[in-house]
Amino acid sequence: MPISSDEFRSTLSRFACGVTIVTTKNGTGALFGITVSAFSSVSLDPPLILICVDRSAASHDPLLESGIFAVNLLNVEQVAMSQRFASPIEGKFDGLEFTLGEFGLPLLSGCIANLECRVRNTADGGDHTVFIAEVQTASVADGDPLLYFRGDYRAVGD
Repeated sequence: MPISSDEFRSTLSRFACGVTIVTTKNGTGALFGITVSAFSSVSLDPPLILICVDRSAASHDPLLESGIFAVNLLNVEQVAMSQRFASPIEGKFDGLEFTLGEFGLPLLSGCIANLECRVRNTADGGDHTVFIAEVQTASVADGDPLLYFRGDYRAVGD
């Protein structure tokens, strides 16, 4: 019998991961965003990454519909932004500084990196969808990454 979801969550909380905000837009141009820690590189050639998004998240269907998204890698000073995009509130972009990238996707200011991606494949991931995407554009900046470990935000060296 598989372990319980509580045991699984507790076990995986021992794996430190970076924190990202994935942004997209729907067919009418409305902006969507969600905090995502399930992010990974897949391939260098071609440059592929993956994200996993809960099927019940408001951003899920717009991601499927548009086939494009941006990944914004947060810096250690962006805890409040992560919390904002992890919540179900409306107006997540209100008052935030961002630019629209080449594909009209929100690239959040102050991040240590921003990637614009085009979905190549999706896969069933249980209660999540796995999006495998090719990176189309990338930009980087100085700063330390925001980490998530054992249910709390951390910085390198904590």
